[in-house]
Amino acid sequence: MAKRRRFLALLSATACSTALLAGCLGNPPSSTGDSTPIPVARNANLEINTISLGFVPILEAAPLVIGVEKGFFAKHGLEVNLSKQASWGAARDNVVLGSVGGGIDGGQWQLPMPQMISEGAITNGKKVPMVVLAMLMSQGNGIAAANTVRAGNLSLDLKTSSPGFFDKFNQKQGRKFRAAYTFPKANQEIWIRYWLAAGGVNPDKAVELLKVPAPETLQGMKNGTMEAFSTGDSWPSRITRDQIGYLAATTAQIWKVHPEEYLAVRSDWVDQHPKAAVALLKGLIEAQMWLDKPENKDEAAKILSSRKWYNIPLPVLQEALKGQYKLGARGIPETDPRMGPLYWSSDRGVISYPYKSLTLWFLLESMRWKFFPGTVDTIEQARAINDKVTREDLWKQAAKAVGVPAKDIPTGSSRGKETFFDGIVYDPENPQAYLDSLKIKK
Repeated sequence: MAKRRRFLALLSATACSTALLAGCLGNPPSSTGDSTPIPVARNANLEINTISLGFVPILEAAPLVIGVEKGFFAKHGLEVNLSKQASWGAARDNVVLGSVGGGIDGGQWQLPMPQMISEGAITNGKKVPMVVLAMLMSQGNGIAAANTVRAGNLSLDLKTSSPGFFDKFNQKQGRKFRAAYTFPKANQEIWIRYWLAAGGVNPDKAVELLKVPAPETLQGMKNGTMEAFSTGDSWPSRITRDQIGYLAATTAQIWKVHPEEYLAVRSDWVDQHPKAAVALLKGLIEAQMWLDKPENKDEAAKILSSRKWYNIPLPVLQEALKGQYKLGARGIPETDPRMGPLYWSSDRGVISYPYKSLTLWFLLESMRWKFFPGTVDTIEQARAINDKVTREDLWKQAAKAVGVPAKDIPTGSSRGKETFFDGIVYDPENPQAYLDSLKIKK
């Protein structure tokens, strides 16, 4: 009876909290939990024992969900309250409010959202300094094409598979090819722009780029609202599994072991609670290690598929987590798990580490497409913003504390030279050479 009373009290508190948020915000984060939380280990050394984080239900958020469900955060004395965000715009607005204002302290982000929130470039001039603490996942994104363009045979290398397709399509339809993503000027738009430009297609001239919420993807593909969509799994996998379209390319093909979405938190929270920030990273690292083990993929899929979290069919998540894709218009099976989402280990070292060389790349792409004029116009500006927002020291503290071998803890801020599928090389030591090598830009 006492346990039931505690449960009802918790449920009531959650409902009240959600109602309060609804009064403050037009689009509040939704409550995710109706189960009894894992007890948090008492840790008197932490400045605070709770943090509110937002997430969007795609595979990048899996370490946060697993950290909560498997008790990794609780083990280190931190109660992580995860709130499902209705959109990336809602997440941005909620982090501006902060948890004290009914929003969130941080969470999962496409880049360069944390940098641009810090600079006020996507928050109507209101600067909310943030700190990038870790990479959540590598790979696991895709560019899906609709059945209406199956004959176009869109694939990784458009120059080879689909020469002249976009010009022919636009001429025949009397409009531009429509490609969508979930939030402008961030990861998913950057991926589709890189793919198109590498294939000789100017995304600003030959394509109409659209912002479309992920839940509207399936219907949009069905009714012809879009011909292509760039987003994180499980959406590309759902599109192919439901035979609404096909997977033209994966981001793992575009750039193997590429940077993806990151954990970032408001700077004021980190500055006031550095020990709690390290505890957060301890739990995250252990969750990523757990997720990366093949024997845990099915259990992870079961947890994520639940109504409490993603509310997505279990087989879709099982295939996505294992990197089981059907590629191209002909649906050629890809069964290499290292082509799927990576959470901890890779042939480029530890995934979780927040290399400044990788977070800088998103700012360089912002320069390439002139996303944020007046904020990121020069390499000097990009470096200054990157150095201010990306922190590596707290990750190192956490890694050492949970026993990550010294050989796996990076000693520098660069992962070295990176090579894309089209032969373009990104050398973090010479960003200008990278920008100069790109033939299509704004």
